[in-house]
Amino acid sequence: MSSTVVPCLRYRDTPAIMEWLCRNLGFEKRLVIPGKNAEISHAELTLGDGMVMIGSHADDSYGQLLTTPEQSGGLQTQTIWIHVDSADDVYSRVVESGATIIMQIDDVPQGGRAFACRDPEGHVWQVGTYNPWQA
Repeated sequence: MSSTVVPCLRYRDTPAIMEWLCRNLGFEKRLVIPGKNAEISHAELTLGDGMVMIGSHADDSYGQLLTTPEQSGGLQTQTIWIHVDSADDVYSRVVESGATIIMQIDDVPQGGRAFACRDPEGHVWQVGTYNPWQA
């Protein structure tokens, strides 16, 4: 299994976000490399044949290219779409976690059901049953 495109995100509290993504969106930990002071230097989380890489914010050359959703006033330059079998089940878990729902679950024009939420640090995740590879 492999993904050609792998989104990369940085977080302030990467250990907590990693648990949130696994518990609520269904990701599984593939690789976790600890950093200094309880930070995560690098983590790979998989969902089906997809993957995201996450790590703790750092004041390094890569980190200086990034800003947090909090620092940008919540604005995003990209969002992440994840395909799931049951958007309603994932939606229930996300709502229970207290995450901010920015698009209520509903039927979507491209087919299936979808919703969008912010994770606890403000990154936007779109979750739905639409599979663009099978469209």
